Amino acid sequence: MITTDLAARGLDIPEVDAIIHYQLPHQEDGFIHRNGRTARMQAKGDVYVILKPDETYPYITDEIAEEEFPEYYELPESSPFATLYINAGRKDKVNKIDIVGFLLNLEGIEKDDIGIIEVKDKSAYVAVRRKLASIIINKANGQKVKGRKVKVGRT
Repeated sequence: MITTDLAARGLDIPEVDAIIHYQLPHQEDGFIHRNGRTARMQAKGDVYVILKPDETYPYITDEIAEEEFPEYYELPESSPFATLYINAGRKDKVNKIDIVGFLLNLEGIEKDDIGIIEVKDKSAYVAVRRKLASIIINKANGQKVKGRKVKVGRT
């Protein structure tokens, strides 16, 4: 089964032996709830995390065991867009148009650099050209959207 965060909460899927993360949630509680799928009714399971060398998450410590593979596996080419997290959403009266305006006000960002935007209750996710993701994070952090300072980071 391949799923999104939909399966992290509320679904009872019996006999899940392993969780394999290939894209981690931004917040630790989502990570914990996803992993909980392996621990239903005193069952046990394993959790695997696949990370690229440049990916870091504050809740993943250096103490986790690494799995060594016998051969070198070439990483797939990265997609042209990366997803960024913004800590403001509908309950903050922020919508897609606000986010587009916010990003277009950053120097060097054009409308073609912005992809799909999803606004949740307390957060938003926006696809941006991968080559500009770090630049956007650096320029956007601490700036205001609808009068509120926001944090912007990778998902």
